[in-house]
Amino acid sequence: MKRHILLPAALLAFAPAFAKPDVPGSKDHPLLTRMQNMGIVVYATNPFQRYEFRTGKGRGATTPVEGKYYQIRYKMADGPAAPTPIAIIRNHQAALQKVGGTVLFEDNRYTTLKVAKGGLETWVEVDTAWGRGYQLTIIEKGAMAQEVVADAAAMKGDLKSTGHVALYGIYFDTNKSDVKAESRAALEEIAKLLGQDPALKLKVVGHTDMTGVLDANMRLSQARGEAVVKALVGQYGIAPARLRGHGVGPLAPVASNDTEEGRAKNRRVELVKE
Repeated sequence: MKRHILLPAALLAFAPAFAKPDVPGSKDHPLLTRMQNMGIVVYATNPFQRYEFRTGKGRGATTPVEGKYYQIRYKMADGPAAPTPIAIIRNHQAALQKVGGTVLFEDNRYTTLKVAKGGLETWVEVDTAWGRGYQLTIIEKGAMAQEVVADAAAMKGDLKSTGHVALYGIYFDTNKSDVKAESRAALEEIAKLLGQDPALKLKVVGHTDMTGVLDANMRLSQARGEAVVKALVGQYGIAPARLRGHGVGPLAPVASNDTEEGRAKNRRVELVKE
């Protein structure tokens, strides 16, 4: 006769709880991971949609934002104590502030956040009134014209902490390496960075997306890196020995090349500290 082994009730009571499986096809947004023991119960996206984000108190104190839309609702697994609304709000605020985000609004239920990163302006609403969970509404506004993601101080911080910094404010025409006039603001910040630290030497590395032939992209990225060096030397008086142009084509992506948003993030110039 087979014997059925029963676990003591005390052990079952303290067995760990796990989140329910996410709904099919869902995933976290690239900017934000989920809180512990949460599973995705609602997931929706739309290539282009408008949403009114709360940016002040009172009726009508909103800001309309249009772009790629995400709705992601999380629910806590049964068992552990659910986080309080203020804990949810503070966690999301801290996460986005670490990557340069700002808090636009907060009350007992909502917080609205905005972050410029990777050539995108992303707006996030955190709604904590979902029982044992919370909901994110996200709009990726899209590429911003003449955006300088990092100023000299931010570049210096990234170089110190990671040894490199990605720039999305340097512009080229498709398949060309001439630095466009719209790049002036970014070039000025690089020159300022170099002026503040006379001992600093940089590799200026061009990156492309995966579109086209590999060899052509390698040549193009090299030419773009060298063009930025030429602009800094010729227009801002930086000593040539402090800069060296390189190109790695599409071989160091930071996002998927399957979407235009991902390809835009991969087309960039990086400064690497020597």
